[in-house]
Amino acid sequence: MTSKSAKGSMAWWQLSLLGIGCTLGTGFFLGTSMAIHKSGPAVLIPFLLAAICTYIVYDALVKMSVENPDKGSFRTYAKQAFGRWAGFSNGWVYLISELLIMGSQLMALGIFTKFWFPVLPLWIAASIYAAIGLVVILTGMKGFENFQNIFGALKAAAIIMFIIVAVFIIMRGTPSTTMASLQANYEAFFSQGIKGIWLGLLYAFYAYGGIEVMGLMVIDLKNPKEAPKAGRIMLIVITVIFIMAIALALVLVSWKDFSIDESPFITALQGHHIPFVADIFNGVLIIAGFSTMVASLYAVITILTTLAEDHDAPALLAKKGKMKVPFPAFLFLTSGLVITIVIGFLMPEKIFEYLITAAGLMLIYNWLFILVTYWKLMELTKWGHVKNAMGMLLIAVTVSGTLGEKTSRLGFYVSLLFIALISVATWIVVKRQKNIT
Repeated sequence: MTSKSAKGSMAWWQLSLLGIGCTLGTGFFLGTSMAIHKSGPAVLIPFLLAAICTYIVYDALVKMSVENPDKGSFRTYAKQAFGRWAGFSNGWVYLISELLIMGSQLMALGIFTKFWFPVLPLWIAASIYAAIGLVVILTGMKGFENFQNIFGALKAAAIIMFIIVAVFIIMRGTPSTTMASLQANYEAFFSQGIKGIWLGLLYAFYAYGGIEVMGLMVIDLKNPKEAPKAGRIMLIVITVIFIMAIALALVLVSWKDFSIDESPFITALQGHHIPFVADIFNGVLIIAGFSTMVASLYAVITILTTLAEDHDAPALLAKKGKMKVPFPAFLFLTSGLVITIVIGFLMPEKIFEYLITAAGLMLIYNWLFILVTYWKLMELTKWGHVKNAMGMLLIAVTVSGTLGEKTSRLGFYVSLLFIALISVATWIVVKRQKNIT
């Protein structure tokens, strides 16, 4: 790989904070319910395994970024390693994953809203949030940054507030009640067995989605060589927060009382009848979820524009007019939102689980490609080879876990359909390029 000089103004700790803001979202606030449903109290194990793999992927990406800072990040590195087909397919896999993540976040926001308005149809709530999100996108990058600065702090505040309130409840609550749920969860720790841990892995991985954004931001660091430290600190902090919050929720409530249609942290607080706490927390969850959704909207616009500029998507999509964002790309984004809402209207009961499964799979396919690219481009030590192989194995085990249950299996088939479509498009693009040359 060839080195390029990179000048940025961001300190390493700012990158760590950005990583925490990108990672804390609906994947954790709502997706954790699904992980608990699959794994039982042993859900802590999938989260630890997901943290290890997340670090391996981030470490690989950031070392390539330090060696060759480039705004295209993993797309550029894939292209350098394997040719245009890899850059094209990698970009589209990531774009589809962001579209699916965007859809899952919309559905999660609808579920959070039903806490206050139980009879409100999911698709109507999703439509409202989609419309507001598109308005934010139209304000341009400056408006987006202003929203994210406020919402990013509220994301961290939400989970820290839960930890503080949970500790207060445990200290001031009825010892017999706390001990009863703690004992029930302790005795049932491995009640779902190895299969439960296997099935829960994808939802734990999904909660860590966002670290690839840190890789994209390495180019903005004052000293790119500090990027590995920023990732280590961020992942240690986020893992401690995740494990503490889940463990406290399991102290307050038996794992069987959690529902996949409600945030586990709302469920844990509801039964203790502290005035307004559950409502305040739900409000913060909506703000945090909306922030993550808007970040996904911007990711889709940015990736789509980059693909169009590199002739890996129709050039028209990058055409800029009087608007602050390319209007054709904005129309593409709006169409994606409309399709998601229509699907939510047609099958609202399982839509979140289908979307989160397919989105999580598309995301870790991208992570797998990062590890393969790293193996191809960089000279690895023996330990580097072991680490890389360990990451690939964890991803393979996680993907195979979606075959263990009917609902997640459908999400796996949806992800395969997207991979097949992207493969066909890649073949057409590469063949056309050969004919031209």
